[in-house]
Amino acid sequence: MSRNPDLESRRAIEQSRIRALMTAQRAGERAKLKIGPEHVAWVKEEMCIGCDQCTIVCDDNAIEVYPVKLRSPILDVDVNKKARILREPCTGCGLCVLGCPTDAIIMIDR
Repeated sequence: MSRNPDLESRRAIEQSRIRALMTAQRAGERAKLKIGPEHVAWVKEEMCIGCDQCTIVCDDNAIEVYPVKLRSPILDVDVNKKARILREPCTGCGLCVLGCPTDAIIMIDR
């Protein structure tokens, strides 16, 4: 895969901006989280909307987004996405939990 320095630079700036907002707005919530190497993030798939916010804030590349078909009696969508945590690279920092707009990510014991 080719690298795009401009895109990587913009992503880094966006990560910093989101982190600063989360630190200011959700500091109390982060204090209550189980964070650290003995914990790992977990995605509740039914609550995930595939917005990519968790992948933006994750420095460890511990989150991947994968396609899931969405089927219902009135709707059939082939481009629905869900997030998945990769346990090994996850450091348990909890940033993805704070970045998730639907509270679909929780921290669990490793």
